[in-house]
Formats: sequence, structure tokens, C-alpha cells
Amino acid sequence: MTGRHRLHAARVALVATLVVAAVYAACAFGLGVYVNRRLNGAADARLEASLLHESAVVRAHPSSSALVSPETDGDPDDAPIFFWRVGANGVPRPLSIGAPSLPRQRWSGAPLTAKIGATPFRLAAVRVGSLWVVAGQNAASVARVDSALVLPEILFGLLVALATFTGAFVVGLRASAPLEVVRRRQAEFTADASHELRTPLSVVEAEVDLALRRRRSVDEYESVLRRIGAEGRRLHHIVEDLLWLARADNAASKAREVGQADVLAIVGDCVERFQAVAEQREVALTFRSKGNLRAAVHAAPEWIDRLAGVLIDNACKYAGDGGSVVVEVTVSTHRVVLSVDDSGPGIPPSERAAVLDRFHRATTEEGGSGLGLAIADSVVRLTDGTWSVEDGPLGGARMVVAWRRVASRQEALKDLGSVPPEPDVTPTHVTLL
Repeated sequence: MTGRHRLHAARVALVATLVVAAVYAACAFGLGVYVNRRLNGAADARLEASLLHESAVVRAHPSSSALVSPETDGDPDDAPIFFWRVGANGVPRPLSIGAPSLPRQRWSGAPLTAKIGATPFRLAAVRVGSLWVVAGQNAASVARVDSALVLPEILFGLLVALATFTGAFVVGLRASAPLEVVRRRQAEFTADASHELRTPLSVVEAEVDLALRRRRSVDEYESVLRRIGAEGRRLHHIVEDLLWLARADNAASKAREVGQADVLAIVGDCVERFQAVAEQREVALTFRSKGNLRAAVHAAPEWIDRLAGVLIDNACKYAGDGGSVVVEVTVSTHRVVLSVDDSGPGIPPSERAAVLDRFHRATTEEGGSGLGLAIADSVVRLTDGTWSVEDGPLGGARMVVAWRRVASRQEALKDLGSVPPEPDVTPTHVTLL
């Protein structure tokens, strides 16, 4: 993982953290408003109930100046309620013992919060003739609740921000890891492809330069042209393989739309086609099959043909002179397995993980582009198959590909218990007149 990808992941995590922090701040603010309204609503309900009684007393005795004790409801957590009477001149006069001095202000029927000295009070007023009767309750408890919520909200918010940043950073790193692998593999592929294409071009250029330096005999020119032709064919083969891989990559999204392929028939035809190649290399090529079920899999027939061709060609190439290659298709109830064994040097365990990479070669022998098994791997992935590279019984490598078998319609109906009845084959006698 490069520093650039870590920086990108950190930026994404920072943006996610800021978004979560903004949402959290809005939620915390909403919670504070809700709690404040609930507490003020409870206080307003007490004040309105107390005002009903006190306003009735003032209406009955408008000139009374006797002080009464502050009203309480018996709950030690609730502050006492004080009363004031405000005359037409706007001067407030306490009606409760111990009531603080109420500042002058305009009154309406709506409850409000105001400071009396340094203490916040929740106040409510009701008009009685030309007077205002005001009830007030110490609202410091509401402020304490608000303050008590702030610290936990801040601490919890910091934990949420830290968890969000850490989680988003880790997810960002994991999400960018495949992209980094793809980028690295693309860079390696480009470098390897350039090297593979440059080699035959360099050989052709060198052969032409040498041929033009001095006059040569017809045989020498023919030899040069044969070498140039061989390099041209190799170049053409590489380009064809690259184009096939590109088409296979683009066909990945349409892989599910293909029909069915009979692996047994296709591989059998492919073995027959490669008999001439095997004879030319003095290799004994044998084909075997196990199972009497239909070897159908979800794949395009040309993909299975290309896969079998790559595996058989590789096996014949590395089996060695006088060697052996055994191709076998095993069909069971749920699986179709293709195995190709050769008597060559095999593939070391350390090379098996990389043998399917493009342009990777398990040997240093000349020839080949290192794309054959990469093509085979593309086919296996496109057809939902599984790979296995093992030591074979012939002493060389054993390449095994397995697919899920597609049952025939008759087998499916039999499994469901609805096999159609056998047709009536009783002969019909016809009399000719």
C-alpha cells in the first residue's frame, strides 16, 4: 500500500467523519431543545395551575397586601413558586414571602424565561382587571440539566468521530487494496507485454539489418526470411492471445447468458485434433472418460475448446520426447472434472500460485509467451470452474478443472418425481385392401 493510497483513504475518512459529526451535532442540538422544552413545559404547567388559584384570590381581594408562603407541591426536586402583583404603573410587588425583586418589563400571557439577579426564572402572568399576577419558579435546574448534557454529548461525540474516522480509514484502505493490486498488475502486464512484443520486433529488425549490410546467397536470404517469418508468427500468436484475453475480460458480465457445453465431446475432439502435434513431438497422447452421464456445464463451447487446447498443448510441449500425456474427463452426479497429466518436469510448489499469471513462465525454455495458462484461467473463471495444480501420476504436472454439472431435463423431472410415461411402442397392425 503506497502513501498516496493512505492519504486518499485518510481524506475519505475525514470527509465521512465531518458528515457524521454534522449529523451528530444536529441530533445533539435537537435532544437539548427537546429536553429543554419538556422541562419548561412541566414548569409552565405548574405555573399556570398556580396562577388560576392566585388570580382568583387577587380578584376577590384586590387591595390585600398580605404575603403568603411560596407554593410547593411537596416534591423536594421542584423549586417553590413565588407570586408578584404588577400594578397599572408597572411596579411589581411581591405576594410571597422571600420572593426576589422582580424587574420591570412588559407582560403578556406567554410564559418566558428571565433572569432575576443572576438566577434564571421561569415566569408566567395572567391579567386580573388592571393588574397582572405573575408566578415565577427558579429555572436553574433546567440550566443544570442542559449543562449536564453538554459534557457527555461532547465526550460521546469525540468517541463517535474517532470511531468513524478509524472505521472509514480501514474500510478505505481495504477498498483501495484491490485497486492497488489491479494498478500494479496492469503496470506489470504493460511492461511484460511491451517486452514480449519488443523481442520479436527486435529480432526482425536485426535480421533485416544484417541481411542488408552485404549481398548474400539465395539460401542465406531464404534462411533470414524463415527466421523473420517465425518471429512474425510468434508476434501474431502473442497479439491473438492478448486480444482473446481482452475479449474474455469484456465478456465477464455476459458469462451467465451463455448456453451449455458438452465437455466430454469437446475435449474428445480437441484430443483428436492434437494427435498430429503429439506425434510430431513423439508424445503418446491418450484420452479417457469416466461416468456415463451427460457432461454438460454452463459455458460457451468455444471457451471449453480453448481451455482444452491450451492444457493439451502445454502438456505435449513439456512432456518431453517420448513422453506421455493423459487427458481424462470424469462425470459424476454433480461435477464434471477435466484433468490433464504429463510426464514432464512438473511445476514446483513455489511456482503454482503464479503459474496462471499473464506472461509468467514456470520454465526458462524458449518459446511460448506465458499467456496460455492465463487464457485457461480466464476461461475457468468465466465458467465458474475451480483450478487445481498438482503432482501427476506420470511424474509431471497435473492440471485439474472442475465445474458444476448441469442436469438434463429428464434427470430434473426424475428428481421431482414427475418422469413422463414411456411412449406406447405396441405395433399397430394395418390391413391393406
